[in-house]
Amino acid sequence: MIERYDIYGGLGSPYSMKMRAVLRYRRLPHVWHQMRKDSPLIFSHVKAPVIPVFRFPDGTWMNDSTPLVFELEKRHPGQRSIVPDDEAQAFLAYLLEDFADEWGTKAMFLYRWLRERDQVQMSEWLSFDRLSGSGLAAVKDAARMFRDRQVGRMALVGCTQENAPLIETTTKRILGLLERHVTEEPYLFGTRPSLADFGWMGQLSQLAVDPTPADMMRAEFPFVFRWLMNLDDASGIDGEWRDPFTPLSPAVKGLLGLAGDVYFPFLAANAAAAQSGKETFSFEALGMPYTQGAFKYQMKCLVELRTAYARLSPNTKLRVDPALEEAHCLAALRV
Repeated sequence: MIERYDIYGGLGSPYSMKMRAVLRYRRLPHVWHQMRKDSPLIFSHVKAPVIPVFRFPDGTWMNDSTPLVFELEKRHPGQRSIVPDDEAQAFLAYLLEDFADEWGTKAMFLYRWLRERDQVQMSEWLSFDRLSGSGLAAVKDAARMFRDRQVGRMALVGCTQENAPLIETTTKRILGLLERHVTEEPYLFGTRPSLADFGWMGQLSQLAVDPTPADMMRAEFPFVFRWLMNLDDASGIDGEWRDPFTPLSPAVKGLLGLAGDVYFPFLAANAAAAQSGKETFSFEALGMPYTQGAFKYQMKCLVELRTAYARLSPNTKLRVDPALEEAHCLAALRV
């Protein structure tokens, strides 16, 4: 019997799309299970009720996409790895994946729930995913409740009209960097995809589906739009990592710059608020204000990024520090 992974997720989940694409690229046998109305039983196997949830071939269960990425690396070392062999590139890819997971998701949530057009279509589509075959009335009723719940969470997660300028500005800058990159180079760290590519693919896969951002991407960033479709199943790709002693691509340098100007200030402000017991925090980036609720999980992300940097060898730090300094990331990592 062929050992396989079972992945329980949803088409409307950026992390599910990310991890399904990873399994496909790594050619790991798996079965995709679209979450249905009776699927919540799987959450009894994990601590947090978030998707995707993996059932490993040995019968163990796990969720949270970044730990899943590294668990797969442990279980299948050297088998079409998505972590660059070079320590410096591996760290930068991890940093950019974290940036995607924790800040890139703001774009997904904002575009999906800010405007009525997107609220209506996506609440109905996401309800349909779980309830197809249950009748139109059931889908519509579930959509209304889900829409109200998600819109009600927007201030907590920072996806408000007041924060929209910063989120949309960073989103368009990211898309612009990738648009210029993907016509010249296939992926961020070579001719094979890294965890950074999959991190951004997961978040942007949702913008490519939701009405308003999909129209924007088709009009302004058409090659990123198509790049996402290709990366969704890169099982046929055989490539190489970028020569670690060549300069970083403009896209990687640009993404690091945005991380330094936006993501690390966000993480630092959140950590300060969470440590002092404050419920909300504010900061300013790119000349624009931002406010949201404080989260302990993002505080953990900052700690883990600092820990990963601290573990780098002295020679690797000598190579990577100039790029981190130029991008205004280094001081936040050295604390």
